[in-house]
Amino acid sequence: MDNGSKRIMRSRTNRMICGVCGGIGEYLNMDPTLVRLIWALCSLASVGMGLLLYFVAAVVIPEDNDIVG
Repeated sequence: MDNGSKRIMRSRTNRMICGVCGGIGEYLNMDPTLVRLIWALCSLASVGMGLLLYFVAAVVIPEDNDIVG
């Protein structure tokens, strides 16, 4: 059913908490550490709204099912 389209998935290999920033980094071909830094700065600037959005994303974005190893 994979038609070659790119989908955002939570990372299983590059995760600190739930893999959201790792998955976004993989999707955008960016360093996940940079994504985490940007997310943290936006979260601080929005008085914690980024934290709420992170956990919503952790529930909504499916986990990567690729078998590693």
